[in-house]
Amino acid sequence: MKAAGTLALMGCLITVVEPKIYTRCKLAKIFSRAGLDNYRGFSLGNWICMAYYESHYNTTAQTDLEDGSTDYGIFKINSYTWCRRAKLQEKNHCHVACSDLITDDLTDAIICAKKIVKETEGMNYWQGWKKHCEGKDLSEWKKGCELS
Repeated sequence: MKAAGTLALMGCLITVVEPKIYTRCKLAKIFSRAGLDNYRGFSLGNWICMAYYESHYNTTAQTDLEDGSTDYGIFKINSYTWCRRAKLQEKNHCHVACSDLITDDLTDAIICAKKIVKETEGMNYWQGWKKHCEGKDLSEWKKGCELS
């Protein structure tokens, strides 16, 4: 009886991060409400395009890099500079745990992405954006989405 109760409690404590893959229009609405449209001069299309090429809109996306760091979440934010895993030498400029960047709640990821754009050279931080979105007509990325 005691073992069953312990197992049930352990089951409640274990959290499983299930992938949430947003649709383009759902993300457009979230990004718009979060003030990303024209944030630092970057249209909503830039943000939607970048998120697609970085993570394919997958909130739990992770990529381990050769330098030992990891890119996390829908924006693929790097652990060495922007978030904290467990290593003290990581800079953690966004003052956030990397695990907070791979949840369905995009608040921390958006706040951190804004900080990256503000404190670096705009959206040049993201290779997916530079390769696929920079300098292109991005109006198609929000086409058909009911934005207020």
